[in-house]
Amino acid sequence: KEWLSKGHGEYREIPSERDFFQEVKESKNVVCHFYRDTTFRCQIMDKHLTVLAKKHVETKFLKLNAEKSPFLCERLRIKIIPTLALVKDGKTQDYVVGFTDLGNTDDFTTETLEWRLGCANVINYR
Repeated sequence: KEWLSKGHGEYREIPSERDFFQEVKESKNVVCHFYRDTTFRCQIMDKHLTVLAKKHVETKFLKLNAEKSPFLCERLRIKIIPTLALVKDGKTQDYVVGFTDLGNTDDFTTETLEWRLGCANVINYR
């Protein structure tokens, strides 16, 4: 219940960089998708993250428009879209950059992404 009250269990967009800091402060595990509206692969990532957000309530799943977040993108050294920032205890521990870790293909499975997030210990994966 506490997780759900903090926005876990759903995949949602946050409006600004300032919101990012507030969101990661209040949750132990956060996956944040830095996306751009015009990038097709971001829509593919959205589809998988929507499924995983419902399945892994222990983790908060967010998305942030990279074009509206220049400070954060520079600070986190995000150059390739889509990039997932994997945050544990308020610190960015790992990144999933593009689809390289996911088989370098547009038709990777949700399970492949789930496995990769599990490798970073940002979700409970068995």
